[in-house]
Amino acid sequence: MGAEPETERLKEIGSRLARSSLSLTRYIATAGPGLIVALFLLVLQILEPPFVGAISNLVFDTYQRAYPRPYEDAGVRVVDIDDESIRRLGQWPWPRTDAARLTDALTDAGAAAIAFDVVFSEPDRTSPARAVELLRQNPEARGDYSDIAALTDHDELLGQAMGRGPTVTGYFLTGETNNARPAEHAGVAVSGTPPLEALPEYSGAIVSLPLIGDRASGAGSVSLDAGRDDIIRAVPLIANLDGQIIPSLSLEALRVAQGAGAILVRSSDGSGETGDRGLTQVVAVKTGDLQVPTTSAGELSMHYTAPHPERIVPAWRILQGDLPEAEMRRLFEGQIVFIGTGAQGLRDLRSTPTNSVELGVVIHAQAAEQMILGKFLTRPDWAVGVERALMVVLCLLIALSAPALGALRGGVLAMLALGGVLAGSWFAFRNSGLLLEPIFPALGVVSVYIAITAVSFYREERARSHIHNAFDRYLSPELVDRIARDPGQLELGGEVRQMTVLFSDVRGFSRISERFGPQELIGFLINLLTPMTDVLLARKATIDKYIGDAVLAFWNAPLDDPEHERNAAFAALEMLETVKRLNTDRANDSAWPGQVAIGIGLNTGPCCVGNMGSRQRLSYSLIGDTVNLASRLESLTKAYAVNILVGEDLAARLPDFALIELDIIRVVGRDAPERIFALMGPPEFSSDPALVETGARMAAVLEAYRSRNWAAAEAALAILQGSGTLPGLEGVAAIYATRVAEFRQNPPPDDWDGISQALEK
Repeated sequence: MGAEPETERLKEIGSRLARSSLSLTRYIATAGPGLIVALFLLVLQILEPPFVGAISNLVFDTYQRAYPRPYEDAGVRVVDIDDESIRRLGQWPWPRTDAARLTDALTDAGAAAIAFDVVFSEPDRTSPARAVELLRQNPEARGDYSDIAALTDHDELLGQAMGRGPTVTGYFLTGETNNARPAEHAGVAVSGTPPLEALPEYSGAIVSLPLIGDRASGAGSVSLDAGRDDIIRAVPLIANLDGQIIPSLSLEALRVAQGAGAILVRSSDGSGETGDRGLTQVVAVKTGDLQVPTTSAGELSMHYTAPHPERIVPAWRILQGDLPEAEMRRLFEGQIVFIGTGAQGLRDLRSTPTNSVELGVVIHAQAAEQMILGKFLTRPDWAVGVERALMVVLCLLIALSAPALGALRGGVLAMLALGGVLAGSWFAFRNSGLLLEPIFPALGVVSVYIAITAVSFYREERARSHIHNAFDRYLSPELVDRIARDPGQLELGGEVRQMTVLFSDVRGFSRISERFGPQELIGFLINLLTPMTDVLLARKATIDKYIGDAVLAFWNAPLDDPEHERNAAFAALEMLETVKRLNTDRANDSAWPGQVAIGIGLNTGPCCVGNMGSRQRLSYSLIGDTVNLASRLESLTKAYAVNILVGEDLAARLPDFALIELDIIRVVGRDAPERIFALMGPPEFSSDPALVETGARMAAVLEAYRSRNWAAAEAALAILQGSGTLPGLEGVAAIYATRVAEFRQNPPPDDWDGISQALEK
């Protein structure tokens, strides 16, 4: 005896381990796709496909529009050759004398550097010698204009003006090979290995005339290469021109303004860092006192301001003397001045994250402003590692937590993680100028959650399908759909409802079992119960259970059925007809045991219906006295030799059906007596003359029997047994004949009330 508790304990432990193993398997099956997605994203992040960069650009463009760099006066001005300047001073290109006057005016005003976003690559056609050539070609010309031809060339005048001031000329870089090279005004030193492979590479240039460019204090590239979407997000500070590192216009302007010597380029190996894929890359550039962090390709990541008119002065105001000397000094003294063309038709228009039609010269000016102010957008070398680590951590968090949390709470966690990633990236940009990409961490959170949710949804749909497949064979389709829509209904509990209950059983099943083997017996039951189940489901029944050859079904749950009594009665009658048809159709079938008969008990009344059983296993079923009585009525069909017996309450609710009262009986296990009726047919059969006559004769038997008039009872029974008008009550007549004969011999006690007592369940 002592070993039994230990055995039970071991069984319980084994059961718990099995359930835990199953739960772990399901957990892994749900979390697994999320982990696979995380691994895929990690590989994708390492490969860095182009579309990821495009998405990243969109994010940072949005940041810039939401928070453009606050404008601060950094000592940078733009002189714009705008439409009004063209209207006042004539069409472009202007004579170089105008450019010389503009240069001298800015030099006299004390400009620290004058940088031209204009390339003086062709001789001035308005120079005196060239103008004289044109005059001499005029047929009406008088004289040789030698005095005019002797005047100083306009390019020379501009060159002289360039030499008098701190000027910087511009040049274009091209991919077409040529021998043109900008004048070298200062060298470029490199700390480490020259990062030529990391820089944008060019093989040719369009430069200013030596007469002009050689006399300037510096020269810088004005080329701005946009990305695939033509948006300029970074300005190259240095470039590779046929193996030589050359500066940009903005960087050279800063060098000239500071009076600095060489520009210093710090490469990755010169700063103790390792370039991507082993390439030497740019880390920073330095000119004078200004050190500027760059991208690996030597670019300055731009953080643009909103349009700010105060930084721009129209050229005509300077050339036409509109600005007094004091105002000129206020505007330009100590300033770095960029000169560019903004007139219609001359515009060097570019797109930026904050402005779709920005002037190229303003972009150069803003680059100089950022370098002076030290307001940089940087992407530190640790950014990639942090982003990958964050993505992995968040993916693991969502993948491992969401299956346990469920869709709603898992979604909340995913939203918090996503919000945290975006907020962290935004605040890093907003407060520290750090470019931390939220793309992969955010994509990881969303993708892993979607993957897990999709798998969970798939499993739920499979569970719904399983519910349908498992239950639709013995539950009504409405109940299956209801449970599939709301599996939460599969909880313990029930409700009290007025219901109709049906029990059916095969007569002589024990003899049938002896005749058939197990497989043949199962086949017989399937062939019998399948069409009867079809009848029940068609009449809106819920199949509670099959008990061997017996069927328990009920109506009015889980869905309301206002005609549940009538549906049950029709179902019982149709089940009888189904059995008759099967007996006829399978008369010669060796797998069919001859003439099969069934008995059916029907009752209506209050029942408790719902999900019952244990927490380990539920069954949608019903309990109550109504159910017990229906079972007893089915058993009594054998004793009374009728096919269908119904209780008193149900008979009262079927006034138009063909019903005949048979007895008042007290069934086993129940104190209250029950008036029982035989269901003989549907409503259209209730007016059949034979039924009416048989019903009247049965009523005469009951009246005489209950009044102890044994002679009258015997006479009524003789009439009932001899009429032969309605088969089906022969067994009932025999029962009463036996009772009357016994009571003649042994009269019942004085308190006898005519109620019979069932001796078997």
